[in-house]
Amino acid sequence: MEEVMAIERSYENGVSTFDDGAHSHCIAKTEDKGGVESKRFYLARTTALEMLRDRGYQVSDAELSLSLSEFRSGFGEKPDLERLRISVPLRSNPMKKILVVFMGSEPVTVKTVRAIHSQVSSTVGLHGLILVLQSKMNHFAKKELATFPCTVETFPIGDLLVNITKHTGQPKIEILTKEEKEQLLSEHALEDKQLPLLKEKDSFVRYHGLKKSQVVKITYSKEPVGHFVTYRCIV
Repeated sequence: MEEVMAIERSYENGVSTFDDGAHSHCIAKTEDKGGVESKRFYLARTTALEMLRDRGYQVSDAELSLSLSEFRSGFGEKPDLERLRISVPLRSNPMKKILVVFMGSEPVTVKTVRAIHSQVSSTVGLHGLILVLQSKMNHFAKKELATFPCTVETFPIGDLLVNITKHTGQPKIEILTKEEKEQLLSEHALEDKQLPLLKEKDSFVRYHGLKKSQVVKITYSKEPVGHFVTYRCIV
């Protein structure tokens, strides 16, 4: 367990935004005699699958219920990053797909990003790409992401070791459709900017892949705040 905590601490300084205590607690739940590397990939890949399901993508129950031992049997103690990739279609429109790519431990440079671009540019129906980072991405590599023909998101692997939506204090979140948003604003004679705001960098916003101007309904029903409903606009 001490070895696990030491490794988690090595992902500080911008690579992960969760604290080590949360990481260690989650890892402790699946603690066994296997290696730390395979455990990290198992946790991160599981959260990625849950995140895609919550975003409306078609994720099989078999993938979601995979145990750590089953993961190791299938991927090994040092998983091949190519095999860890996830490609799933949108339930509402199977022609649209999203791809999750697990990056290596070396720094992510322009050359690295261009190599990924070359691999995915011919993928039919690809409208979303998620890069799971094990190391930092430099400024020039980040700018290169704008050249992709689809939306590109990046997540430090440490941010996927825990599914934030499973936190015991997490309120119920509902994403309003365009029509529901317009109705809400009309009923209360409001404009977007008059609603309480939620920044794009918020962990919940990033988990659900929300965009600017979208509105979410947040329902609190637990102590100490009690029951109440609020709406937030993404900025």
